Amino acid sequence: MSDHAVLHVKGRVLVGPEDVRDELWVVGGRVTYDRPVDPAAETVTVEGWALPGLVDAHCHVGLDAHGPVDAATAEKQALTDREIGALLLRDAGSPSDTRWIDDREDLPKIIRAGRHIARTRRYIRNYAHEIEPDDLVAYVAREARRGDGWVKLVGDWIDREAGDLTACWPREAVEAAIAEAHRLGARVTAHCFAEDSLRDLVEAGIDCIEHATGLTEETIPLFAERGVAIVPTLVNIATFPGLAAGGEKKFPRWSAHMRRLHDRRYDTVRSAYDAGIPVFVGTDAGGSLPHGLVAAEVAELTRAGIPPLAALSATTWGARDWLGRPGLAEGAPADLVVYEADPRQDVRVLAAPRRVVLNGRVVA
Repeated sequence: MSDHAVLHVKGRVLVGPEDVRDELWVVGGRVTYDRPVDPAAETVTVEGWALPGLVDAHCHVGLDAHGPVDAATAEKQALTDREIGALLLRDAGSPSDTRWIDDREDLPKIIRAGRHIARTRRYIRNYAHEIEPDDLVAYVAREARRGDGWVKLVGDWIDREAGDLTACWPREAVEAAIAEAHRLGARVTAHCFAEDSLRDLVEAGIDCIEHATGLTEETIPLFAERGVAIVPTLVNIATFPGLAAGGEKKFPRWSAHMRRLHDRRYDTVRSAYDAGIPVFVGTDAGGSLPHGLVAAEVAELTRAGIPPLAALSATTWGARDWLGRPGLAEGAPADLVVYEADPRQDVRVLAAPRRVVLNGRVVA
């Protein structure tokens, strides 16, 4: 397909959950619903069910289990996401500089949250800025300027003295830090597995919680009232039993806690959804998990009891609206995925895209 060719997508174009059109065209890399008038233009036709490019709202490009990776590895991570149709990624914390990806028309678009900000010796080695509460505001301001409108805190982690998960930050520190991020135009999210950190973070004005396995009957209404989103990363929560087994001997309280959080994971997510809490798709790929798991995460949301259409929206229309990026609107960049069957009827279709179109070009 040449740079001047017109791409014609026909069949069923899912512009929104109920907005279904018969066709669209891609001219100059952008979506249009007006038939092109140039009779000499080369036209390439793709048929099927089209969706906006999928969103992975929690992954880490440029990171693996040991810390930052080289550019070649980061490129492979981004290409793996692209192959499954994940064309918009919210990078929820990375020590790597991946700005060079923005210059690549063939790689997914990334919204960065800067580097994780954690308490000293309270997170995975080589991942985060590890600081004390007095420095939190300054580091949040730094990462707000470095990121793309997001900042990532580590809200809780294992406390080796307590032998269990505990909150990392005092209330007054997170209040000041979140206020500073908002002053600079950035939203704030936090890694949270446990229960104890959630109320302080939400009442301090946080915008999102990652994982959110510690939600309870007491905090779910607070999240719903404040409109705080969650990104459950259920494909990552599936690793909790293995982590618990590995830490059983040294930290039995922590291990038991992790098992409890895992056991009620589906009930937690469904209760959050039923209460009206916004739920979005994220995989946590790039730490210990491989990239390209977005379809598996959508399937996990449906196993938790979220209706298929809502789970689909959590990686397409709803997720793009939440992140402030367009879907298949007139004039939008042509980032879309084409499937053989209707993904609204069976989200497992997402695991086998027929065609992936990025910036108007068929790339997979």
